[in-house]
Amino acid sequence: MTHNPFRLVACCAVMMLCGCATQELETAPSQPNAPWEPNLSANGEIKPGRANAHGLVLPPGYTLPSNKQIEIRPADAAITTQAGHAYSLAELIDIAQSTNPDTRRAWDTARDAALAVGIAKSTYLPRLTATVVGGYNRARNNGDTPSISNGGAAGEIFNGGVTNFNNLIGGMRNSRSGAGEIQTLGLEWLLFDFGKREAVLAAVQQAQIGANILFTAEHQKIIYSVTIAFYTHAAAVSRVHFLEKALENAKRVQEAAQARLKHGQGTIVDVTQAQQATAQTELRLVQAQGDVENTYLELVNAIGISPRTHFETENISGRPLALDDTRLSDAFIQQAVSRRADVLAAYAHAKAARSQVAAAKSEFLPKIFVTGNVAYTTGHLALSSVPGVGSDSSPTLNLSSNSLSSVILGGVSVPIFDGGMRAAQLKQAQDQADSANAALQKTVDSSVKQIVVAENALHTSLAAYASSGKLETAAQTAFDAAYAAYRNGVGSIVQTSLAENGLVDATLSHSDAYYATLIAAAGLAFGTGALDHTTPEYQPY
Repeated sequence: MTHNPFRLVACCAVMMLCGCATQELETAPSQPNAPWEPNLSANGEIKPGRANAHGLVLPPGYTLPSNKQIEIRPADAAITTQAGHAYSLAELIDIAQSTNPDTRRAWDTARDAALAVGIAKSTYLPRLTATVVGGYNRARNNGDTPSISNGGAAGEIFNGGVTNFNNLIGGMRNSRSGAGEIQTLGLEWLLFDFGKREAVLAAVQQAQIGANILFTAEHQKIIYSVTIAFYTHAAAVSRVHFLEKALENAKRVQEAAQARLKHGQGTIVDVTQAQQATAQTELRLVQAQGDVENTYLELVNAIGISPRTHFETENISGRPLALDDTRLSDAFIQQAVSRRADVLAAYAHAKAARSQVAAAKSEFLPKIFVTGNVAYTTGHLALSSVPGVGSDSSPTLNLSSNSLSSVILGGVSVPIFDGGMRAAQLKQAQDQADSANAALQKTVDSSVKQIVVAENALHTSLAAYASSGKLETAAQTAFDAAYAAYRNGVGSIVQTSLAENGLVDATLSHSDAYYATLIAAAGLAFGTGALDHTTPEYQPY
């Protein structure tokens, strides 16, 4: 039985590759209900491969190791060291635009889109490829040499020896070997493709416009996020301030109840109720102080700096608000929608999708190309072509045994049949273009809705601010009267406590309505695409 050595080697190679592939299962979790044992380095970093018994050992359970290479950012010294300086909203927005990681990612995305345009333009230029190969080849042609038979055993032995000798000499004569080097310079140039490259270039240019728009949109989002976080934190600080005043009022009422009890004019029930009111106010104050810490962390996170950074914010309470009930016109809404970043990005995406349809249609048309190469051969390496390396490299053909050879070819490539692949790709491009147009229309409709909702929220907040101001004034008058009457012995602790709680609620409602108006104004500015770092404060519309 004859064995083919090449088949044996191929089978062994396949078995080895299959074994290597399945062995990687050892690096996965061993069981669905057992913890994964990662391969750890000395600093706790997870490495590829199976867990090393001599490395770090994790405690039992599903706790992952601490990677010492990951560090928390330190406090921003440039901000923290400015003790006594209260940062305004505009200053914090400037810091956010310089340090927030989202702006860096949007910038990188925009640069990648610009490079994609450059790549598309490079398809208009020819491609030159230089290749140098060297090697050794050998070819052998074993022919059958007939033997001369003289009969008898001695003759068979003699004739067999002659046959083997002739085969050896013939194999040596028919074998060829050589070594050498080939240097080639290849040219490939697509001259005309009936508009495919133009369509692809138009698509990536629209994608670049969309990326640049989204870069601006990311800055608008950061401005809006910092603005909302700043106002929310300011509202929390204001609540603490007013609750501290409310606690002072509660203590005054409690002292008055204790004084009346001491002089025999009050009861222990009055004192107990006053103490209860004081304790309730203290509880609300503690909760408000916790909200200050939480809203501060939200502000720091919106800016994009380390949570360890500590700074003071500017007090913006008490600024006048315009209460004019103006409405946005249809012309203004049309202008606002047409400048929104999400609408402009959706429009660019729709145009890019239409260009992709044109590119898919051009695949049905022929292409005109030119190609050629120059080769220089040394030695005796007998090759007819040099294979290409990689998906973008074609083989070099028409090599000659002469020292220098060259060829230049021009032609037309006409697609005839591909099993419906181009038709399916065209249909995909058309469907994607239709979806992009639908997404654009939905984005426009959503933008109009967002603007109208933001406008209504602003007018509602302004009305609530005006009403809460009147309520606060009335509540203050009621508390002053009830407290004075109680101190003079003509009022009751129940009426005083009710007036006190009413004043606290009215004061907090007025403060919350003030900052809700600022937030609503920022929301309307963001919705209309007019929010800018130079005008982050409240603007009447």
